[in-house]
Amino acid sequence: MLTDNDLLHQIDIELDTDPTIHSRQIGVVVKNGAAHLAGHVDSYWERCAAERAAWRIAHVQGVVNELRVEIPFANLRGDDDIALAAMTILEWHCQLPDTIEVQVRDGVLLLTGEAARHDQIEEAERALSSLRGLKAIVNEIRLQASGAVGSGAASPAEVKGRVEAALKRSALVNASRIKVQVHHGIVALQGSAQSRAEGDEAVRAAWAVGGVSLVEDHIAIG
Repeated sequence: MLTDNDLLHQIDIELDTDPTIHSRQIGVVVKNGAAHLAGHVDSYWERCAAERAAWRIAHVQGVVNELRVEIPFANLRGDDDIALAAMTILEWHCQLPDTIEVQVRDGVLLLTGEAARHDQIEEAERALSSLRGLKAIVNEIRLQASGAVGSGAASPAEVKGRVEAALKRSALVNASRIKVQVHHGIVALQGSAQSRAEGDEAVRAAWAVGGVSLVEDHIAIG
């Protein structure tokens, strides 16, 4: 079993070797398997990258991200410029619908509207996270009621079978450690994963199955 010091060492290495993380002002504390990130970075993208790096470490059970985004003068952008850039990206993205709306205030981007699939909600945020001048993203995009493709035709047993098959197909998930329950299109994932990355992959695989309207993540890390 890795100690907190072991996890701290592994996280520090991951932060130092990730080419998308340039800041050397990131402090890490690990207690009871949970990592706490503090300090500051130059962009929202880097803030997210640091959190992903910590979650990639096996046996990390939690990450508290309190990194501040301090935009360098050369990268400062007005709210209107950020909003225009965001709308342009969404307009040209072939996988995203035209039902997503953008508002920006003090460098914080608010996403609202609807999407047919859960992966579109995540992709909208991912696609905009590298914008210059951005301090944070608040994602309030709703999943359309019709987004659960085939939900009227598939029984809970069929949906469960599809989710279990999807987990087994994934090279990143130990499907034998994850249990699946389905009720009215809601999939509950229980069990354990070695890392948050593995748990996230299980959730992603479940969302990709037709007939799923919600995925509840109860996977323990460690």
